[in-house]
Amino acid sequence: MRARADWHRDFFRNSFYNPAAGEAARRAPAEASFVLRRLKLKRGSALLDLCCGPGRHAVEFAKKGLAVTGYDLSGEYLREAAARAKKARVALRLARGDMRELKFSGEFDAAVNLFTSFGYFLKFSDDLRTLKGVSRALKPGGFFLIELVNAEHARKSFRPRWWDDMGDHFLLISSELTADGLHETWMRLPKRGGRARARTFFCRLYDRKRLSGTLAQAGLKPLKFWGGYGGAPLSARHSSLICLAIKK
Repeated sequence: MRARADWHRDFFRNSFYNPAAGEAARRAPAEASFVLRRLKLKRGSALLDLCCGPGRHAVEFAKKGLAVTGYDLSGEYLREAAARAKKARVALRLARGDMRELKFSGEFDAAVNLFTSFGYFLKFSDDLRTLKGVSRALKPGGFFLIELVNAEHARKSFRPRWWDDMGDHFLLISSELTADGLHETWMRLPKRGGRARARTFFCRLYDRKRLSGTLAQAGLKPLKFWGGYGGAPLSARHSSLICLAIKK
């Protein structure tokens, strides 16, 4: 059940998982609005959307006049992001690569990493390497906003197995909770024909203290925490952890 080190290379494909499907796409405008209110960017500001996926947030940011760079490992997701931008008649700069290998230097006024797109590597040093790349990519005083699973809530509400009705298929998730994070096996069970498919997932869990310390090691100072896009202060009741940090 434990995830292999490169599990993410097979997991993020539309044939198995699309993070911009259904309700996720419908929530994107409101989520982007929350982010922009916190970043307070002027029109024309440079924004890095790290792990932009199919671009549902990146397009919303571009609609507000920002110069958006979407960065993701999945070529399939980036093609969908390009099509989404074309349909919305906005410009996106899209780049494919591993989040640990960011080559930008002092280019962005702000960066975001949304929808739990962090903590995927089995080695903590890779998480730190990613954040150092974000810090390097920002201009002095640039902001970074990240959304993660709230570790405190995840540990208190842990279930070893659960399922969801996803419309055309059922999703069965089996979880193992470790000191470092969650190992999960996701199984897609089609409702009408087809074979069941399974992939394994890993997510390192961060609470306020752990994230604050890791950000600080990367040269980023946490400023504020929320428990979701509604703007409520972070607490164990909230499944999400959103943090705004600044490059020191």
